[in-house]
Amino acid sequence: MPAIAASSDTAERLAGLMQTGKVPGLHVLLVSQGGKLVFEHYGRGADERLGAPLGDTVFGPNVLHDLRSVSKSVVGLAYGIALAEGKVPPPDAKLYAQFPEYADLAAQPGRDKITIHHVLSMTLGLEWEELAIVYGDPRNAETAMEAAPDRYRFILERPIVGEPGAKWTYCGGATALLGRLIARGTGEALPAYCRRVLFDPLGFGPSDWNVGRDGEPRAASGARLLPRDLVKMGQLMLANGSWNGKSVAQSDWVKRVTTPVVPTRVGRDYGYHWYMGDFATAQPLHWFGGVGWGGQYLFVMPARDLVVVIHCGNYQRSGQEQTAVMLALMKEVVLPGFAA
Repeated sequence: MPAIAASSDTAERLAGLMQTGKVPGLHVLLVSQGGKLVFEHYGRGADERLGAPLGDTVFGPNVLHDLRSVSKSVVGLAYGIALAEGKVPPPDAKLYAQFPEYADLAAQPGRDKITIHHVLSMTLGLEWEELAIVYGDPRNAETAMEAAPDRYRFILERPIVGEPGAKWTYCGGATALLGRLIARGTGEALPAYCRRVLFDPLGFGPSDWNVGRDGEPRAASGARLLPRDLVKMGQLMLANGSWNGKSVAQSDWVKRVTTPVVPTRVGRDYGYHWYMGDFATAQPLHWFGGVGWGGQYLFVMPARDLVVVIHCGNYQRSGQEQTAVMLALMKEVVLPGFAA
């Protein structure tokens, strides 16, 4: 089916879906196939900048949107670029050896087993809970980290509750550690480094990155990009790290971050700060990508040469409701419209 016809058909399906009320809070839906943008939808609605209300917003190609935890996947990719430059420790390096200022923590039994691999795959074995407790609640680990006088000590002093590598525990603190290692190794703040080695080579427009009260970048959730630029990130991954014939990220790192390390739940795995799974189509359709609170998604589907970006403003809805919106968009709009 020609792209224009597919786009027209997709627009009709999306309009029908919106009329049924199945996709509340939809801000943006973009689809790229074969390296070309083949469908764009921009909506209107209330938005936030990492919790700060922005009011009624008309979305478009030139309007930044929170990535929330899709930021984690950006950081995971940037870490590999820094690694290829010899600026950050490799996955098998001991974690606490990279933070000599916390020698008191490094001396505690069991912490010497934790490596950068465990940070990248969120299998640290440390106590951390940010999914079962709402953000903003001081018992939420991410919220507590943001309030701590020293965010890195807060992360590194969490009690050991399991064997490193044995279990996946969602942990924004892991991303904060990666961001700190990038900044320390490169001598550049995380947002500036990402801009220089990743955003500028891909021709990104303006971007932003929220910082905490301590001035440190909120590595796990703070990135704000233009929707088309997030599509470019997916296209880069489809091209194994190449952009316009030049290597931006190393192909072996692209493969590594998108290779399953640990299951997060039935049907979904985690690599190095990237998720992966399969859509339940006639033939299971493999995807990898990033997922962020409120309904932010980057999906890359190599078998169909597809990249899909979804942005929503469902920050106050449950995770189950957010997932339902995404599944409706993918199963009823995108996947039927763009075959291999």
